[in-house]
Amino acid sequence: MKQYLLSVMQPDSEPPAPEVLEGIMADVEQLRRDMQAAGAWVFSAGLHAPSTATVLRPKGDEVLLTDGPYIEGKEYLGGFTIVAAPDLDAALDWGRRLARATTLPIEVRPMVSDENAG
Repeated sequence: MKQYLLSVMQPDSEPPAPEVLEGIMADVEQLRRDMQAAGAWVFSAGLHAPSTATVLRPKGDEVLLTDGPYIEGKEYLGGFTIVAAPDLDAALDWGRRLARATTLPIEVRPMVSDENAG
């Protein structure tokens, strides 16, 4: 099966109130269990805010380090899930469910595999 990256696009704003976030996280956890039961779940993780990032940029023979995000924006990658799915339609179904659970936009992208790399 192919693997797909489901990217959770987080707005650059205050998180929901704790009582709202609790319900969202319960929905996300239930979706993860559903993905596992279906054999689709590969891996998932949440990410800290972009302000915690360090960017490494090659410059000649050196690599420069810069604190902060790679690019400033109104949304950022807040987390992700990798799923195994037979095709894009199946991956999009999981993406729809993740969008409903998180209440956030989800970007679905196929991952490069050895068979189609190059």
